Amino acid sequence: MFPFSRSTFESSPSAASAEEGGQRTSEILDEVIMDSVSSVRDSLPEQYRAHFETLRQEIIDFTKAHGISRESLGKPDLLREATCKLSTPDLERLALLLERFEYLLKNREPKKEDYAEALEHTERLYHLREQYDSQVSLLEQVGILKEGAIVGIDGHEYPVPTLKQIASRLFERREILKTKHDQGFTKLLLVPFGMSLDALQETLKQFLLEHKKNNPTFNFDTNEPLWVWEEYQGADIGDSPKLVYYPQSFTKEGHGGKTKMEILREQEDNQHSFPGWTVHLFQPSHPSNPHSPGFAPIPRKGQRTPQGDLVPRPPLEAGKSPNKYLSIFQKAREDEDSPYHGETGMTPEVWITAFMIHLSETGKPLDDVWKPTNTESTCFLTGTGVLLEFSDIVPVAHWDFVGHKAFIDRVGSHSYSEHFGVRSSVIV
Repeated sequence: MFPFSRSTFESSPSAASAEEGGQRTSEILDEVIMDSVSSVRDSLPEQYRAHFETLRQEIIDFTKAHGISRESLGKPDLLREATCKLSTPDLERLALLLERFEYLLKNREPKKEDYAEALEHTERLYHLREQYDSQVSLLEQVGILKEGAIVGIDGHEYPVPTLKQIASRLFERREILKTKHDQGFTKLLLVPFGMSLDALQETLKQFLLEHKKNNPTFNFDTNEPLWVWEEYQGADIGDSPKLVYYPQSFTKEGHGGKTKMEILREQEDNQHSFPGWTVHLFQPSHPSNPHSPGFAPIPRKGQRTPQGDLVPRPPLEAGKSPNKYLSIFQKAREDEDSPYHGETGMTPEVWITAFMIHLSETGKPLDDVWKPTNTESTCFLTGTGVLLEFSDIVPVAHWDFVGHKAFIDRVGSHSYSEHFGVRSSVIV
């Protein structure tokens, strides 16, 4: 039993061994809880540091809520005195938090019970299992997943992230993601980022042809179901790829982005990543209803409805330039009070995957911009920049209601129109 159990809080001769354990643990807690940047945290495997911070913050929040000074956590005598008025459930809750915390420090990994709690948490907030199973099934059907993995542009196989891995990651980041969940970011998207863009584009073509076969009334151009700007062919591979991801600007020089190969290499050393994949949270078609299928449309001007109570988020309306949207995301990255904090724009890989999921779930194309209702928009893919002799190029994507096909095209980064906008996600 963790030294800070009820027997530790009570003063008695029989509690001697617990007293010694409490003293040892109090020394650890004194260093860990009291330091804003802890050497103990940095000594843990990188994949468990977010879990460390979450547990640490839960302990701090508990002590604040119950009037327990943080200083007393490092001194057993003060802690016993401070907790003597706690109810039994509260005392047990504190003991459990401290027990889990000490286990993490001693064993350098979370307790197994934490994984079960993670699954319960993500099921309650995200209905994760249903979303995960549905998307894995579709990825298998369209041929992206073969024996549970994709083949990246580097020739390596990358297994699809497991349900347990995603649940654990969401659980570890639950405090950070609380505001985004409140704003409606509950729609999961598994993106096979490591695949070549050419392969994904071909997959989309075949998916559309198969969808037409199963849905004869679906109106689209069977001769050319997908139009792609010719410069995108092979744009993410080779020694000098034309695409960079998550740029800081859309200029050729000083863009601050990374090639797909660079990101794949970084993922190998980043325990927080899902190698070969990116995992996203979007707003579903009706952000206030986490069960609603598909993805929320990009609203035209005057059509937005704010979401969230913690930090109300007005949707990003169409009508701004890619440069403006990128600036919004960059400023929000450093501002935790921004309603767009933690959000990024889409890449072609993300849009293609989202399009297939959206059509499968709703029976309607994503970003059907020229539809007579005029409620949807072309999507700037601001998570990607194009490196050519002429810079300032940004990919765009939409479904053409008139031409009955999907388009992956490009525009200038200063361009704006009432029916061009951006869709953002939170990368898990």
